[in-house]
Amino acid sequence: MRWHKEKRVNNDDILGHPADSVCWKDFDKEFPWFAEDSRNVRIGIATDGFNPFGNMNSSYSMWPVVVSIYNLPPWLCMKEPFLILTILIPGPTAPGKDIDVFLQPLVKELMLLWEKGVQTYDASSKENFQMHAAVLWTINDFPAYGTLSGWSTKGYLACPVCNKETRSKKLRSKICYTGHRCHLAANHRWRRSREFDGNVDHQVAPKEMSGDDILNQLESLPVLVPGKHPGNRKKKSTPEELNWTRKSILFDLPYWRKLKLRHNLDVMHIEKNICESILGTLLNIDGKTKDTIKARLDLKDMGIRSELHLEEKDDGSYKIPPACYVLSKKERLEFCEFLKSVKFPDGYASNISRCANPVDGKLVGLKSHDCHVFLQQLLAPGFRSFLPKEVYIALAELGDFFRKLCCKTIHMADIEQMEKDIVVILCKLEMVFPPAFFDVMVHLAIHLPKEVKLGGPVQFRWMYPIER
Repeated sequence: MRWHKEKRVNNDDILGHPADSVCWKDFDKEFPWFAEDSRNVRIGIATDGFNPFGNMNSSYSMWPVVVSIYNLPPWLCMKEPFLILTILIPGPTAPGKDIDVFLQPLVKELMLLWEKGVQTYDASSKENFQMHAAVLWTINDFPAYGTLSGWSTKGYLACPVCNKETRSKKLRSKICYTGHRCHLAANHRWRRSREFDGNVDHQVAPKEMSGDDILNQLESLPVLVPGKHPGNRKKKSTPEELNWTRKSILFDLPYWRKLKLRHNLDVMHIEKNICESILGTLLNIDGKTKDTIKARLDLKDMGIRSELHLEEKDDGSYKIPPACYVLSKKERLEFCEFLKSVKFPDGYASNISRCANPVDGKLVGLKSHDCHVFLQQLLAPGFRSFLPKEVYIALAELGDFFRKLCCKTIHMADIEQMEKDIVVILCKLEMVFPPAFFDVMVHLAIHLPKEVKLGGPVQFRWMYPIER
């Protein structure tokens, strides 16, 4: 439990443990009395819902709340013996806004551990000491992010990091989250280009929100009584409420507003959603592709990429011009044959080969880890011979970005470069794919390097060990 202070090699330029992160070091500066005793515990809270009965009973939801301990060495932090199950929330549906009711016992104990501490026996020194504990952040997928934080992850302001400055636009079928040019330099030539959405872009990037800024926004929220209370009738929210649904119970912790990273964006689910969007579009998979008729109409509405607009025939029907980012049936078959020929180590992403269908050239049924491997290892070599240069380079750079992001140790200089690279990559994708491709999960990738800088390597802050 003292490894993070006594045996860890302290290097400001390399992140290999949460103790190397900005959040950890800022917490030590803000609360030096807590940092004095290395036996005081830093923890993360993880939760997600699942159906324990599989397909046998669809009307059931189980939400375990798991605590991970970060005082331990990196090879032990997220291992199963050191993950503590604190609460089980059963019910016919997800707890939703009422999750704060179930978290009350846990928050009460966390308050005790912070303010007074509990007497604990130290086996190494054979003496008792007063142990304190603090929560550094929560770990959850994006829907659970909204459940825990109180910020709705739907609608025009779905991004909790951009907050009220989220760049979004209504399309014919959905809301898209484009406009990543605002993160470029003010004099960048792409800001003056009309190839993105038909307009120039001189807006500035969204500013970072502090805990005090969040609390100021929450002051406008009405008091929410948990449960089915008559005063909780659904009503139209005011503009001042933004996407807030309630004030999270975690703000009862005295130090919560001081934290720079309260809730983590889950890299596992972001990788999975981005990978499925790419594969669904490139392989033209029904129900998964983003290149639909409405997506082509969106291009006409914006007045961009005229070569992809629908062409009306004499009989009143429409012809869909082929897009450079969609593979033909022959190319899809060759791609699936390539996946069948890839030799994986035993037990390593072998499901990818089974999901490739060489009959119709489709790839469905990928699991989260399959998407993780495919996006980082197979995306570039798999599509290199089928796609135009500008499309292939953008996708290859995206795979390289996630490969660097998921390294077990990472240099601060690399993180700063990745913050610049992901902006350019998303802008390149905006010039290739239709706006409908850019759902909120694609947009969230732009915030991942900053979270690595704040919280350390992603292996300590994603859902893989929790879901396993």
